[in-house]
Amino acid sequence: MSDTPAEYVPPKVWTWNKGSGGRFANINRPVAGPTHDKELQIGKHPFQLYSLATPNGVKVTVMLEELLALGHKGAEYDAWLINIGEGHQFGSDFVAINPNSKIPALMDHSTTPPTRLFESGSMLVYLAEKFGELIPKDHHAKTECMNWVFWQMASAPYLGGGFGHFYAYAPMKIEYAIDRFAMEVKRQLDVLDQHLAKNKYMAGDEYSIADIAIWPWYGSLALGLLYEGGEFLEVASYKNVIRWTKEIGERPAVKRGRMVNRVFGEPSSQLLERHDAGDFDTKTQDKVKVAE
Repeated sequence: MSDTPAEYVPPKVWTWNKGSGGRFANINRPVAGPTHDKELQIGKHPFQLYSLATPNGVKVTVMLEELLALGHKGAEYDAWLINIGEGHQFGSDFVAINPNSKIPALMDHSTTPPTRLFESGSMLVYLAEKFGELIPKDHHAKTECMNWVFWQMASAPYLGGGFGHFYAYAPMKIEYAIDRFAMEVKRQLDVLDQHLAKNKYMAGDEYSIADIAIWPWYGSLALGLLYEGGEFLEVASYKNVIRWTKEIGERPAVKRGRMVNRVFGEPSSQLLERHDAGDFDTKTQDKVKVAE
């Protein structure tokens, strides 16, 4: 008697099975819109960020910290924690900013009326153009930068929702799915490695939003911080990706940006909310617990 599961035959019409399992089954659904009324808080700074320190969230906090490091006081921000595991992204105010109910969501209160931003790539381009920083001015270099920003937006779903889901979060291990997405992620790593063999940064010699977009995903994978899949994918063999990852990871603004809205890892690395630059010194979870 065979133990091989019966082959799945798709029904004529798909129906939603709430008990499908997986780590995020409780927040996944096939319809859009809010599930509850929830007012978002608004702080004192021009930018109000509602986020979580997933790779997409880290892109924006790193960008804001880089702008502040460059002296742009207008980039000051409040970062409010959105716990996606508890469904905060389906609150009415959040959905009004991002109808796609994904973090991050950002409001620019320096404009009248305030400007809403959703999709992390859009936020990076908006902030770069608003402050005239971290995006090349030369035509060819700027175009190259944008090529790689959009490469990340198109490629990361294969790493996150593809490989990451089936390798780390799915209720069962499916060899075909893991093999399919592992192959694609390794191809992407090779794309990056070959490019970085000839370039210091993604757009050439200039650090830019292309690096800020790509690093939280592929840099985290290279550091073994994403899905613990680095050994499985032999990420250490991509020497140029490792070199680039380590160099960017040493930037002070990157170190700060990774901490914001972080709810995992060492308590000293977690700054659940950020409302002032001094919060990095006084309000990380290790210091909060000591104060309590």
